[in-house]
Amino acid sequence: MPRRSAGILLHRRTAAGGVELLLGHLGGPLWARKDERAWSIPKGEPEPGEELPDAARREFTEELGLPVPDVELVALGEARQSGGKVVTVWAGEADLDPAAVTPGTFTMVWPPRSGRVQEFPELDRVAWFPPEGAREKLVAGQVVFVDRLLELLGP
Repeated sequence: MPRRSAGILLHRRTAAGGVELLLGHLGGPLWARKDERAWSIPKGEPEPGEELPDAARREFTEELGLPVPDVELVALGEARQSGGKVVTVWAGEADLDPAAVTPGTFTMVWPPRSGRVQEFPELDRVAWFPPEGAREKLVAGQVVFVDRLLELLGP
């Protein structure tokens, strides 16, 4: 059975009639010098027995340090990433101030084989992107959700 992950893709309308998507830059030393294909939809793995929508909400809150805005969430389906993980995403229309984000953290041994455990933010930056920018920044396996969102929103 493949590993699973669940997330929430927030989007907002711009004054010019366009749309922007909220993405987070992956934290930690492995992603520090990367920008293209180093951003993600806030997401994470469900706990044993946890339903995917509940995991998506919990992970959003853990990664951003903010609750999911009180909006209707619409399913964007699932996609398999290159590593085999299956990601399920919901979308919601809401504004959120990236400056208000207080990201969750994770620990890892760094530098490798040093025995020294360090703490890093799960997401070290959060920003709004137009669809074209989101397609360039997102890890490749998540780009499909941009297209699904735009199809859902229509012309």
